Amino acid sequence: MNKVALQGPVWLASDIHLGPATPATSEAFLGFLEAAADEAAALLLPGDIFDAWIGDDVIQAAPPWLAAALQGLKRIAGRIPLWLGRGNRDFLMGAALADALGARLLPEPALLETEYGRVLLTHGDEYCTDDAAYQQFRAMVRNPQWQEQFLAKSIPERLAMAQEARGESQAANQMKSAEIMDVNAQAVENAFRTAQVDTIVHGHTHRPARHVLEVDGRRCERWVLPDWDCDHASPPRGGWLVIDRDGLTFYDLDAA
Repeated sequence: MNKVALQGPVWLASDIHLGPATPATSEAFLGFLEAAADEAAALLLPGDIFDAWIGDDVIQAAPPWLAAALQGLKRIAGRIPLWLGRGNRDFLMGAALADALGARLLPEPALLETEYGRVLLTHGDEYCTDDAAYQQFRAMVRNPQWQEQFLAKSIPERLAMAQEARGESQAANQMKSAEIMDVNAQAVENAFRTAQVDTIVHGHTHRPARHVLEVDGRRCERWVLPDWDCDHASPPRGGWLVIDRDGLTFYDLDAA
């Protein structure tokens, strides 16, 4: 299990889904980065920072929305440690992006050693084992050979493939029950056992909550990070989690 040692208050946010169609979300996220730089000792973003990431070479000719996001991330990485996690939308984020920003890539999963104690952090999609079709897709796109072939294509070709895959995913999700797309209880319990932790934090499901459960006689907590949408949701939504020596606390973007 890959460990990440952290001192001081740690801020976590995921599922921001930045893209060309999310100007208000991007503005809110840039403000959040400034606040984190002032108040956090480290910032961890465990996946789906971007609505799609087709390869690190896109930073060489970044469109305005992306350039602004990258500048904001680079600024905060110059002030506090910044860790980037890969989600189901931006699993192709790699070392070139991290190096360009002065950030580090989160291991998958990451065992955080915080002032509160040990916390297992992951994007969370690996726990959605009831969705067999998605798990097959996940295994395919995380295969190094598939990634090598995909990245060998031109940027326009990759963009078209990403848009097609997103459309197919949205259509398929409309046919799935909410339970299938949520985490599987047994998968979560196995994660608690394997990591020997009492706290798991993840995103992905867009169901922010604090779940208390018992695993092998131990009281455990599963914290689900919120997704962000300040462009299409009414009211706008978003938020983050803070881990400090006193425990874990949710903060709502709308109330910040």
